Amino acid sequence: MSEYEGHVFPGGPAISRTVAVGGATVEVRKFSVGPMDNNVYVLRDTASDEALLIDAANDADRILSEVDGLAVKAIVTTHGHGDHWQALDAVAEATGAPVWLNPGDAPMVPRRADHPAGDGEEIRFGGATVRLIHTPGHTPGSTCVLLAGTHLFTGDTLFPGGPGNTFGDAEAFAQIMDSLEQRLFTLPDETWVYPGHGDDTTIGAERPSIPEWRSRGW
Repeated sequence: MSEYEGHVFPGGPAISRTVAVGGATVEVRKFSVGPMDNNVYVLRDTASDEALLIDAANDADRILSEVDGLAVKAIVTTHGHGDHWQALDAVAEATGAPVWLNPGDAPMVPRRADHPAGDGEEIRFGGATVRLIHTPGHTPGSTCVLLAGTHLFTGDTLFPGGPGNTFGDAEAFAQIMDSLEQRLFTLPDETWVYPGHGDDTTIGAERPSIPEWRSRGW
């Protein structure tokens, strides 16, 4: 795997970094799959090789190769759009890992979730824990995953340069902006943002643009 700098491309190598989580160390591994350049994240507790998978988006064989030898304790689907769960059935069946999805997006995903991804829920793998943050707007059930207080996996809620698409729906746009301001932008500036597509950013880099985003309406 190449040095972690936040950029991956479909079919290209995974990149990784390590994050201290209390007394544990977690490897954050990022790679891209499918025609829509979907990022997949594997969070691995280095002491136990227990892992959490964020978005089984596409290319089940590739995902399974990345988690080979790991005990996948959970698969979190960040939201219900089809490009984020094309490989979910195959990966869940092969690993036996339970699926987490917010009930607001349950009608959008053919596979029934094993656990409702409610706001504030915690998922443990090895010596590490993540906290789920409900961030509606892009979809009703959009969910972000927070690791170690400053590593945030945002699905399609936040990207470099703005919020996720709300498809011209003024109510949904107001909702996603509220999610950003009230739930995500309360995090420290140094919080690293790992989006569902494309390159990474930080909360501090995006925070000054909130007035611009509200003004432009997207």
